[in-house]
Amino acid sequence: MEKPLAFKMMPESLDEYVGQEHILSKDKMLYRLIESDKLSSIILWGPPGCGKTSLAKVIANTTKNKYVQLNAVTAGVGDIKKLIEETQNAMLNPSGRVVLFLDEIHRFNKLQQDALLPFVENGTIILIGATTENPYFEVNKALLSRSTVFKLELLKTEDIVKIINNCLKSEKGLGNISIKISDKDKKYLAEISCGDVRTALTGLEIAVSTTKMQKDGTIIITREVIDECVQKKIIQFDKNGDSHYDNISAMIKSMRGSDPDAVLFYLARAIQGGEDPMFLARRITICAAEDVGLANPQALVVANSAMQAVHMIGMPESRIILAEAAVYVAKSAKSNSVYLGIDRALADVATGDTGTIPMHIRNAAAEGMVEHGYGVGYRYPHDYPQHRVEQQYLPDKVKDRKYYVKDETEQDV
Repeated sequence: MEKPLAFKMMPESLDEYVGQEHILSKDKMLYRLIESDKLSSIILWGPPGCGKTSLAKVIANTTKNKYVQLNAVTAGVGDIKKLIEETQNAMLNPSGRVVLFLDEIHRFNKLQQDALLPFVENGTIILIGATTENPYFEVNKALLSRSTVFKLELLKTEDIVKIINNCLKSEKGLGNISIKISDKDKKYLAEISCGDVRTALTGLEIAVSTTKMQKDGTIIITREVIDECVQKKIIQFDKNGDSHYDNISAMIKSMRGSDPDAVLFYLARAIQGGEDPMFLARRITICAAEDVGLANPQALVVANSAMQAVHMIGMPESRIILAEAAVYVAKSAKSNSVYLGIDRALADVATGDTGTIPMHIRNAAAEGMVEHGYGVGYRYPHDYPQHRVEQQYLPDKVKDRKYYVKDETEQDV
């Protein structure tokens, strides 16, 4: 069976590996550990197509220890037990150690991860876990504490262009075929792949295999061909994954920071990625209360109305409603005085030592309670000029506390 181009172009050594210089340049720890075959357990965390599996293949070619690759989707505790038995068999494996590459480690449940733990701890297994999900959420803390996490980033455009060029020259790639593609179109292919080299090489492979060869034996790849074969710009967004949290965080911070252009950008990413419109509406409403507050109380009204409208109308029209509410919140003056005030009050109440409610503002709900001081001395504000009167409302123990501190941006209400 013919292997995919992306598989055939996997690097064999560190010298062939392209990208991730922040962890793999020659002065970095990971490079030195792999080169010297002194690797301890690691977790490779990064988006699809950034080179996690390729790095594991480099390690497989470098280490003198037994190397085994499993996928957490199909593997189970039985596979781990079998692996340990074979590893500890001195005849089959004199070193008594194994480098285990476990792809999609986040798919292992707690029981399965626990099964690995003692063997990672005693060094029988040198674990290389690969995951697209945040390992600090998805991987057993005990296992995580015995591993070093390395975060891989989306590949740069120039890295993908370099890999494309290597592929066009290499015999294990497309070096045996006469292909013409301009530098401009190589860069375009790299850009629309959004940091995912697998997408770039798959698109290139489809383009080459489906384009008619010229009379001189040359295959010409144009931008139009690339568009047909890659079809659509890939957005690095997983509504259930780590990018979900990164994107919504960026959107909220952009609203708080009064940048409507950034708000629309992150909102568009969320919508294109399939985010729940009601989730987005709720976050906009929270931002209206937390960050705009009394600087523009109407923002909460607008956000809440938008949330109701999104609930009733649905997509795709709700994109307009969400955008209008998000931009309104972004453009509004900001004040977090109420947010800070309620948190100060909650902090005091949580201590349990805030005193008792003053008797004069307690409710004399039953006959005879007045005799015990309930409601005695209360001043009814409407009996006074401008419907205001000074009297103590807070308990004695916190009577001088200031929970609400008016911000200069706030409107008078």
